[in-house]
Amino acid sequence: MSDRIEVMKTYKTYVGGKFPRSESGKTYPIKDSSGSVIANACRCTRKDVRDAMLPARSAFGDWSGRSGYNRGQILYRIAEMLEGRKEQFVSELELTGKKTKEAQKEVELSIDRLVYYAGWTDKYPQVFGTINPVASQHFNFTAPEPAGVVAIISTDNSPLLSIVSQVAPVIAGGNTCVVLASETNPLVVVSFGEVLNSSDVPGGVVNILTGFREEILDHLTKHMDVNAVFNSVDDQKTRKLIDLNASISVKRVHHYPVSDWYDDKHENPYLILEFQESKTTWHPAGV
Repeated sequence: MSDRIEVMKTYKTYVGGKFPRSESGKTYPIKDSSGSVIANACRCTRKDVRDAMLPARSAFGDWSGRSGYNRGQILYRIAEMLEGRKEQFVSELELTGKKTKEAQKEVELSIDRLVYYAGWTDKYPQVFGTINPVASQHFNFTAPEPAGVVAIISTDNSPLLSIVSQVAPVIAGGNTCVVLASETNPLVVVSFGEVLNSSDVPGGVVNILTGFREEILDHLTKHMDVNAVFNSVDDQKTRKLIDLNASISVKRVHHYPVSDWYDDKHENPYLILEFQESKTTWHPAGV
């Protein structure tokens, strides 16, 4: 009797609350730390970027209009669901070459970071909003409002913790996002999409694409429906391309190169503020 050949899983994308395959039907192999092929991931194209933008833009109105308290509940629910699937994520991180203790630490810190940002959703408007002194007979208020659709460019190191550290502050502030997952370690990112799908997160709030960065980055960052870019890839060619594309349509860009995602400086309400616009309202005094 011949040895059985294992059926490898093909990890699909996560777009609009569903799990479609790439429009092209192409996949690429994902290898473990020893170089063995362990799964396939979708090789997304320009068409997949366009398809992800539609639900991201459609979901923005509802998501940004929800109360901060409700968004906090949903982020906390993501943490609850991730806690329940901790063993799966530890196993997937071990395939990337991490030791068991390090993998457990990454998953647990990812859960804690979600809880951290869940706690800020109904507090940051009061912290960063102001009542402005003016000379005329008016009340003048400034309050933060979400920027819109954010393109998130993820790194290859600490794939789960990095994506949580970028997605959490973006959606905590009422934005929606399209994520370009790690090229070499996308498995836990797509599995995180499965967690989102079962965590009360409305379809379209978080959309996840996989594939080769050089094939997708240009299309993603020049798309006119993208209002801001959150980039953690510390590569001059990547930064230059993002800055050039952002200058054409005046997108907000936040380059955030990170060597250590475990540092607690990434639990920071100013990361929420990076993707907020300041809205000022005038109201006549005494009316």
